[in-house]
Amino acid sequence: MVNNLVIEEMKVDDIDGVFEVEKNCFEDYWSKDSFKKELSNNLAKYLVAKVDGKVAGYVGIWFVVDEGHITNVAVHEDYRGQKIGDQLIKELVQVCKDNKIVSMTLEVRTSNTVAQNLYRKYGFKMAGIRKEYYSNNKEDAIIMWNDIKEV
Repeated sequence: MVNNLVIEEMKVDDIDGVFEVEKNCFEDYWSKDSFKKELSNNLAKYLVAKVDGKVAGYVGIWFVVDEGHITNVAVHEDYRGQKIGDQLIKELVQVCKDNKIVSMTLEVRTSNTVAQNLYRKYGFKMAGIRKEYYSNNKEDAIIMWNDIKEV
């Protein structure tokens, strides 16, 4: 694990760094404007992971009533294998608990077993499949749910 890792709420000043992580991680990536809009979305919460002040990863979630839908999880390839994604998910679960969220959900590529294993570590369980969910290659998504009370 990285010793100088800081996880905090995303601010406007973080968007350039978040966008760099986004482009590094995804073929179909969100625009800077999309992240700016998310910061003014009252239902959204985003956390950034910084190493020596540089954005290394981020996670986003939308709060809908008492559920949280994870929108994005990304760690720049230069920082993978250092438990940054693990720390982001751990912190996000705590944010959900603090906001009285009782369950969390997400979609993950069927091929992304590393992410699936991370989510299982924090109590997520497979709940179904979304056929051809990803537009770039028609890959299926696994729907995962977490009843936070069990974490």
